[in-house]
Amino acid sequence: MAPHSVSREIIELTQGQQRQLERVLSVLEADEHAPTAIRGAEEAAQTHIADSLVALELGALKQAQRIADLGSGAGFPGLALAVALPEAEVSLIESQRRKCEFLERLRVAASVENASVVCTRAEEWSDGLSLNDVVVARALAPQTVVLEYAAPLLRTGGTLIDWRGRRDESAEREADRAAALLGLAREEVRRVIPFKGATDHHLHVFTKAQETPPRFPRRAGVARKRPLGA
Repeated sequence: MAPHSVSREIIELTQGQQRQLERVLSVLEADEHAPTAIRGAEEAAQTHIADSLVALELGALKQAQRIADLGSGAGFPGLALAVALPEAEVSLIESQRRKCEFLERLRVAASVENASVVCTRAEEWSDGLSLNDVVVARALAPQTVVLEYAAPLLRTGGTLIDWRGRRDESAEREADRAAALLGLAREEVRRVIPFKGATDHHLHVFTKAQETPPRFPRRAGVARKRPLGA
């Protein structure tokens, strides 16, 4: 299944962008060491690419000039968004060296020149502090942890988009308490259907309403060990 066939309703891709995404799928399928269990082109077109591009329903993402993808892993959503938004500068944040090396191979193979691989932990990316219009995260960590990773990297007025599955009211209450400590506010939880048959797919959208207190980010690993809002 060509990637444009699952994303055309969200954004009109040029033939060049379609070829880039097809190249992403080809590399993913061919590399047995790719850091994902879903490598087959047809399934990955839906599970990875369509699921990434569905966030383009959000105006804040379409207008973003600087985007950071936390825990980019196999390149989703960040690399797919970089292809779809060629005017945006996209940073693929990944802490594991092996995954960073894969991301760079994939980026080069698909000629995604507006993306760069940043091989560091989110808490230690000092060059990204307060600079990003949008931070995205997909299947990364509990939401309280994602909020703490993202808040210091966003400019005031910027947006966090967190991909989640089935909703959990208790977890969302904890996340809202954490958000308040970080200068973030939940804007919406949008149910999305990135491909036919998809269920329980949600985009959790937060806005950075005020400056994040200077005690954040806490040192690496603390957000997971002592999550805010619990």
